[in-house]
Amino acid sequence: MKSDTVYMDNNATTCMAPEVIDGMHEAEKIYGNASSMHQRGREAAALVGLSRESVARLLGCDADEVIFNSGATESNNAVFNIARHLIALKGGKIVTTTIEHPAIIETVKYLRTEGVRVDLAEVDPEGIVKIDQLEKLVDDDTVLVSVMMGNNESGAIQNVMEACRIAHSHGALFHTDATQAIGKMNIDFNKSAFDYMSLSAHKFYGPKGVGCLIVKKGAPLFPLMHGGHQENGIRPGTYNTQAIYGMGIAADLAARNLDDEIQRLWEMREALRKGIEERIEDVVINGSQEHCLPGTLNVSFPRAEGESILLMLDLKGVEVSTGSACATGSLEPSYVLMATGMDVELAHGSIRFSLGRYNTMEDVQYVLDVLPPIIRNLREMSTR
Repeated sequence: MKSDTVYMDNNATTCMAPEVIDGMHEAEKIYGNASSMHQRGREAAALVGLSRESVARLLGCDADEVIFNSGATESNNAVFNIARHLIALKGGKIVTTTIEHPAIIETVKYLRTEGVRVDLAEVDPEGIVKIDQLEKLVDDDTVLVSVMMGNNESGAIQNVMEACRIAHSHGALFHTDATQAIGKMNIDFNKSAFDYMSLSAHKFYGPKGVGCLIVKKGAPLFPLMHGGHQENGIRPGTYNTQAIYGMGIAADLAARNLDDEIQRLWEMREALRKGIEERIEDVVINGSQEHCLPGTLNVSFPRAEGESILLMLDLKGVEVSTGSACATGSLEPSYVLMATGMDVELAHGSIRFSLGRYNTMEDVQYVLDVLPPIIRNLREMSTR
C-alpha cells in the first residue's frame, strides 16, 4: 500500500491487501474449531471450504487437491519427504537444480547425509535450467524431479512443462515450487500434469504463515507430521481459520484482472530497467530478459557493494534486497547468481528490485532520481 516508503522487495514478502485485512478481522468472530460438528465449528469449516475453492479457481486445480499448511517451505519439505519414503521402499534418486529456494537446497543437503542420491541440474548464464543436462540426469532410477517455476532472485522463468515431460517419460514424479509465480503468471495445474506444486499466501498479498501444497489425484502422499485427521491426515493440526480465509481472499484478488496486472508489472519493470541503463554507466542486467517474472529486476553495479547500495537506498526511503546473504550474517554472494557463472565481485554488487501491486510509475521515477547519485558516490569512494 502507498506510503512514504517505496517498497520494492515484494519477492521477499508482500503487504496484506486491505480486503484481506478486513476479511480476517471479520473471521476473528468465527472462533470455532473447524473440525467440530456444532454450529460454530461448521461456520469455521465453511470459511476453510470457501478458501479451498478460491485457491483452486486461481490455480486451475480441484478443491480436493488443495492441502493447507504453513507455506511453501513446509510444502517443499513434504514433497521431498515423499521422495525419501519412496526411495527407502524401492531405491532411486532425486533430481533438482542449483538455483532452488533454500527450503529445497538445505533439504537436499540433509538428505545427502542420510545417503539419498541427489543430482543437480545447472543453469545457463541467464539463469535458465539447462534442459539438455536435466534430460541426461533423469533416468528410470529417478523418483522425483523438482524445478522451480520462477526464481526469486533473478526472476528467470523455468521451462517446467518440459521438465515435467522429461520426469514423466521416466516414470518419475514432478514437483514445482511456484511461490514466486502466483499472481504473476497464468497457472493451470490440471492442464500442466504436475504432481505437486508449492505456494505461500504472503507472496500474493495474503497473510504469513499459511500456504498450501497442491497434489494431483493419485500422487503418492506421506504425512510430514502425525496427529489429527485434518487434511485427510496428511497435514494434522487445528486449522488456522483466520489465516486460511485471508489466503482465500488473496487468491480471489489475484485472479481478478491477472493479465492486466502482469502487463502493468512488466511495464514498470521495463521503465526501471531502461531508466537505470540510461542514467547509470556500466551496469549489468542479470537473468533472462525474455523469460522473466514481471516486476523482477536484478541489476549488478560494478565497483559498488550491494550492501552499501541497499543501506543508502534505505536512507532515501527505498526498500530493496541485495544479492548477498548479508541479512543472515554471511558475506557470501548469492548462490543463485554464482550458479550462472557470474564473477564474485559482480554478484556482490547486485540489487534485486521486485515490484508489486501497490507500486506505481511514480515509485519507479523516484528510484531513478535517487539511485544514480548513490552509485556515483559509492564508486568514487571505491577508487579513493
